[in-house]
Amino acid sequence: MPGGKKVVGGGSSGAAPTAAAVPSGARRLETSEGASAQRDDEPEEEGEEDLRDGGIPFFINRGGLPVDEATWERMWKHVAKIHPDGEKVAQRIRGAMDLPKSPEIPQEKPIGQRSEPQAQVLPAQIPIPSVPTFQPSTPVPERLEAVQRYIRELQYNHTGTQFFEIKKRRPLTGLMDLAKEMTKEALPIKCLEAVILGIYLTNSMPTLERFPISFKTYFSGNYFRHIVLGVNFGGRYGALGMSRREDLMYKPPAFRTLSELVLDYEAAYSRCWHVLKKVKLGQCVSHDPHSVEQIEWKHSVLDVERLGREDFRKELERHARDMRLKIGKGTGPPSPTKDRKKDVSSPQRGQSSPHRRNSRSERRPSGEKKPSEPKAMPDLNGYQIRV
Repeated sequence: MPGGKKVVGGGSSGAAPTAAAVPSGARRLETSEGASAQRDDEPEEEGEEDLRDGGIPFFINRGGLPVDEATWERMWKHVAKIHPDGEKVAQRIRGAMDLPKSPEIPQEKPIGQRSEPQAQVLPAQIPIPSVPTFQPSTPVPERLEAVQRYIRELQYNHTGTQFFEIKKRRPLTGLMDLAKEMTKEALPIKCLEAVILGIYLTNSMPTLERFPISFKTYFSGNYFRHIVLGVNFGGRYGALGMSRREDLMYKPPAFRTLSELVLDYEAAYSRCWHVLKKVKLGQCVSHDPHSVEQIEWKHSVLDVERLGREDFRKELERHARDMRLKIGKGTGPPSPTKDRKKDVSSPQRGQSSPHRRNSRSERRPSGEKKPSEPKAMPDLNGYQIRV
C-alpha cells in the first residue's frame, strides 16, 4: 500500500488464507457488514477475509453478469437457508409467472422450464434509479445528498450473494470501470460496493476529499465489519455509504472534526448494542478516474480499547492532520494513468529548479563561479505501480 500502514493501539496484519481453504465458488473478502467467525486476535488482511451475514457466510459473484447457472443455483440455496420461510420463499418466487420485469430486459423462462424463451419485453414496472447529474452551480452538499439518495435507491442486498466482486488491490481505474457497471445494472449493493460507487459519483467534485473509514464491532459473540466513504468539504466532515441501519450510512458534511464524525458512528453502534473495537482510516482518493494507483485502505489502524478514549480522539485528529498536510503540499508528481506513455524519468516541460546560491567551495580561484552541475532528478517513487 502506498505510504505504508500505521497501527496504533495494537492489532496485527497477516497473510491471506490459501486458495485451498476457500470453498468452491466463494470469495473471502473484507467488504461489508457481517459477523466474522475468526477471533479478534487472528491476522487480518483486507480483501481476504471470510465474511458472514447474520452468522452465515455470504458469497461473492465472481463470474460477472449475467449471473451464471452455478452461481444462480447457489444463491437460491443460500436464500432458502437464511430466510425464515426456508425453501418455500424460493419456490414461491421462482415459480411465479407474473413477476414484474425491469425495463428493456427480455422475459426469461423460469428455471427448469423447457419451452423456448419469449422475446417479449414486458412494460417497465420496476423503476431503475437515475444516475444523478449536476449543474455547475449545484452546491457540493446538495450533490452529496443526491449521490446518497441514488445509493439508497439501489437498495441493500439481502440475498446473501454480492453481485460485484471488489478486489481492493485493483487500480483505481479498474474499480471505476466496475462502478460504471453498477450504474448500468442497478442491482442491490452492500457497503463496500457503495464506497466504490460513491468515489465514482464524486470524482467531478475536486473540492471534496474522499477517504475510506472501516469499523470493526463486537456483538453477541461475533465480530462485524462495515465501511463508509468519509468526505471532507470546506473543513467539515461527513460520509456516504450503505447499511441496513439508517444511522450507519449517510452523514452530511456538518462535523467539525474527524473525531466527531467517528464518535457519531460509535454512538450509532451503541444504540444497537455493538461495541466498537477498531477503526481503520485510509488516505484521500485521487479524483483521476484513470489513475492506476491503488486506494490506501488502512493508513491508520486504531484499536479503541487499547488506546483509551482520549488517545483515540488524538489519533483520529492526527490522521486528519496527515491528510491535510498531504493535500496542502501538492508537490508530488501527478498520479500515473493508464494512458501515460512518456518516460517518467525525463523532466517535464517548463520545470525549473529553485534558485540556489553558489557556496565558496564552488567558486574558482579566479573568482569566477563554477558552472553548476546538472541536478539529479528526484526519486519519483510515486510512479511505482503495483497491480
